[in-house]
Amino acid sequence: MTVPHDVKDLRLADKGRDRIDWAEQDMPVLRLIRERFAKEKPLAGMRIAACLHVTTETANLMRTLKAGGAQVALCASNPLSTQDDVAASLVVHEGISVFAIKGENHDTYYAHIRAALELKPHITMDDGADLVSTLHRERTDLIPGVIAGTEETTTGVIRLRAMAHDGVLRYPILAVNDAMTKHFFDNRYGTGQSTIDGIIRATNLLLAGRTVVVSGYGWCSRGIAMRARGMGANVIVTEVDPLRALEAVMDGYRVMPMRDAARVGDIFITSTGDIHVIDRAHFEVMKDGAVLANSGHFNVEINIPALEEMAVSKKRVREFVDQYTMPDGRRISVLGEGRLINLAAAEGHPASVMDMSFANQALGVEYMLANAKSLKPQVYTIPEAIDREIARLKLKAMGIKIDRLTPEQKRYLGSWEEGT
Repeated sequence: MTVPHDVKDLRLADKGRDRIDWAEQDMPVLRLIRERFAKEKPLAGMRIAACLHVTTETANLMRTLKAGGAQVALCASNPLSTQDDVAASLVVHEGISVFAIKGENHDTYYAHIRAALELKPHITMDDGADLVSTLHRERTDLIPGVIAGTEETTTGVIRLRAMAHDGVLRYPILAVNDAMTKHFFDNRYGTGQSTIDGIIRATNLLLAGRTVVVSGYGWCSRGIAMRARGMGANVIVTEVDPLRALEAVMDGYRVMPMRDAARVGDIFITSTGDIHVIDRAHFEVMKDGAVLANSGHFNVEINIPALEEMAVSKKRVREFVDQYTMPDGRRISVLGEGRLINLAAAEGHPASVMDMSFANQALGVEYMLANAKSLKPQVYTIPEAIDREIARLKLKAMGIKIDRLTPEQKRYLGSWEEGT
């Protein structure tokens, strides 16, 4: 009997399984965790509702949770990020309920979140906090049964900390995003590579010699700027934080306000987690042919409603390229409807990066179940011990050895008597 689901086409399942298996080859840390989970069953009897990008890498996390004894329901955390063959495979081959269809509209997106919540979860697993916020708004009857949750991304952590600050968060959440093995590697190397990949797949533009404007200089934006420069682009960084702006300058980038960058940029990439980073005043001065892409979680960083008001026409010129013509004839193109370009037009992060991120998710769930009774309804940072263990396992899988402190070195670092 097929589990409850809403996916595009179950006939895509075999193709999806092949791609899931391909990704699994490059996820050795998660594989080791899955082998232990299969033996120890630390999640036995737990129901987990997950709102994540439905990709090959996520599928391997779902396999791991199920191996640990959990019953899982998965929905999409972004309307354009779902890989339909992966969704089908999880239903057919893994017996996991999936509610996700690439390109689903707003109403279907939230209907799928509500469907996942019908599992009556003990654990929530989120990427952007839409699942948690929907639970707190619409299904408060389920909250007494929820033990804890995890959050995958910066935007979600910001939202959840705001909920905790306002006193409305009802159960503890673990900020998987704050792990060094997540935000340092996933955000910088994963987002850096996959964002550029998505832009190139969508446009087939040559980056060399072009001026690329990167909004923000957090971990994601650092990676994007680094990879754009590596492709030969002239990179401009815009920032509101003086420390990050100074760091960008010292890293060799030009730094200026967006109102100035808007006049000279060829390609604009937002990754700040904030709203209307590119706005009406910027559209007014952009060059003909400017290309806009977003790598932040929500499609609010580019003020698309304002652009649609200003434009005299809109035309889809390529699969993920909407071209807006302004009254003076200038053309401004928006990629992937302003949604996460690395998942809208490409395949998201490489599996080797998500190996660490999803290892944090799996071990984070195990940790929360063991400690939830002593935790308050707040957002907690993942323990350093878990972070370091994942790094150790990743190095081992890569065949890399490192030094260990000698007893003498340990004594020295723990003493205060020795000096010059």
